[in-house]
Amino acid sequence: MCFNRGALPLFEQHRARLARAESHCRRLPAAFAVVGGIALAILLGITVAEVLWRYVLNDSLPWTEDVSTMSLAVVVAAAVAYGAGEGSHVCVNLIARFAARRITRVTDAIARLLGLGVTALAAYSLFVHGSCGPPCGDVTGSVSIPHTPFYYALGVSLAAYGCLLASQMLLGLALWNAEDPNEPVE
Repeated sequence: MCFNRGALPLFEQHRARLARAESHCRRLPAAFAVVGGIALAILLGITVAEVLWRYVLNDSLPWTEDVSTMSLAVVVAAAVAYGAGEGSHVCVNLIARFAARRITRVTDAIARLLGLGVTALAAYSLFVHGSCGPPCGDVTGSVSIPHTPFYYALGVSLAAYGCLLASQMLLGLALWNAEDPNEPVE
């Protein structure tokens, strides 16, 4: 398979649009960072309140474990989306050391396509399973906080990651013969 200049004209003629689409796909993970920061602040407040209640008042708050667990789910959702946008996930770029640039272009497209498929499947599963909610017993143990919004938060987080992967894949195809801004630095 040979990709010469102009071999991907459909994508190359839309470079600017695809770059804008990618910048839009980066905004949702940035919003997740704010939500994750708020969830961490809530988790800190809960921990301080529980420690004070337990060691100063010799009593325990019954709802702290449930709220802490659910706020951690929000932190994880935020970390997935924000980490994807910033490229902070683990990346071992071995193929680039041993193969030519044209090979890494193909492997990048394949990896992003597979990542898109996995994130889409995981997001779909989270939405389907989360939609059942309390009738399926998806509530916390102590104060019965429904898991549904937290499943949805994780689903939206993975969907945002999938959107970013799709935009990066399309931008990589548009910049086939140029420098890909999303390629890992060696």
